[in-house]
Amino acid sequence: MHIKNISSIIKHPLVSEKAMMLLEQQGTLQIIVDIRANKSDIKRAVESLYGFEVSRVNTMITSDGNKKAILSFIQADAAHEIASRMGVY
Repeated sequence: MHIKNISSIIKHPLVSEKAMMLLEQQGTLQIIVDIRANKSDIKRAVESLYGFEVSRVNTMITSDGNKKAILSFIQADAAHEIASRMGVY
C-alpha cells in the first residue's frame, strides 16, 4: 500500500539509549512511522523531506504496536543532520 501524503509517514524520531548509541556508532537513524507505510514509502518520504539519499531501510513492529524504521544513509553525517532537524539534539 502506497501512502500518498509523505509528510504523514514519519511520526517522530525514536530517542532511547540504544537508538542514540546506534546513531553515534553506526550513523543509523531510528524513527517511528505510519504502520501502513512500506520500506519504499519510508525511503521516499525521508529523501524528499530531508534531502539525503537512504541506502537501507529495515522495519519492525515494536512491542507497543508501533512501526519502527531503522535507516542507513549514503552520506556519513546524514543521520546526525536529520536527527538535529527533528529536534533530537
